Amino acid sequence: MIDKNLIKETIEEFFNKMSFDVEVEVQDFEEDERGISIPVDIKSDSPQSIIGYKGETLNSAQFILKAIIKRKLNLEKRVYLNLDVNNYKQKKIDYLKELASSAADDVALIRVAKTLEPMNGEERRAIHMELAERNDVFTESIGEGDNRRVVIKPAN
Repeated sequence: MIDKNLIKETIEEFFNKMSFDVEVEVQDFEEDERGISIPVDIKSDSPQSIIGYKGETLNSAQFILKAIIKRKLNLEKRVYLNLDVNNYKQKKIDYLKELASSAADDVALIRVAKTLEPMNGEERRAIHMELAERNDVFTESIGEGDNRRVVIKPAN
């Protein structure tokens, strides 16, 4: 059994050691054959410092905390930790979904592919998932590393 309190205390200790006063809420996690997904909501009076430029600091903290939590809980399965500070990620995903729909409408209308700005994997996945059900466009990721981006193309 996974101890939510241990996860909460670990995350609080991590941010407190960096002089951030945070309120942590560990959501119900999901477990399947791929691993364990642990969503965590963090409230802070200084979210911009935790989030960083384009979410880079938050992604780094998430990466480190995932390793710490996996070790502390002695888990053999893959751990997917999803930290969200003051709903930053959810707002960004909502924005990206709107962007994807608007760009897809343009692509379907003018029949010319559109390349979006570089995004991290989570953001690209949101775009792909948002447009997956459409039959007038399709998406693919191109590029490498930090320059990886989504291209929205008209369907044949």
